[in-house]
Amino acid sequence: MEQKIRVVIAKPGLDGHDRGAKVIARALRDAGMEVIYTGLRQTPEQIVGAALQEDADVIGLSILSGAHMHICPRVADLLKEKGLDDVMVVIGGIIPDLDVPKLNAMGIHGIFIPGTPMQQIVDYIRGHVRTRAAG
Repeated sequence: MEQKIRVVIAKPGLDGHDRGAKVIARALRDAGMEVIYTGLRQTPEQIVGAALQEDADVIGLSILSGAHMHICPRVADLLKEKGLDDVMVVIGGIIPDLDVPKLNAMGIHGIFIPGTPMQQIVDYIRGHVRTRAAG
């Protein structure tokens, strides 16, 4: 029996709009995943620390402020530093098409814009996550 997928949902930066992050957190929980919501105004260090502490399989970043090209590289670097290369990072928010290849190059492939169906996000995570073996 495989353990549940553990997802840390984080709202980095100064953007205070967290409704979308909470909706995603609930949808993932309803889909059977364990979800840890870190709250507003998280730094990359706090996010990666939470992922380490919670033994997360996935980090979900909700960024509406346009700061994704500053936050995501730092999160990716910290994951490598901490030996958490197997933690998948997905991002949701206002992401210009021009930034998608840059995010992909740093290992972020799950990129979701507002209006993405919840089931599409759930299916993406289930299809791409590397879960821990039970036991």
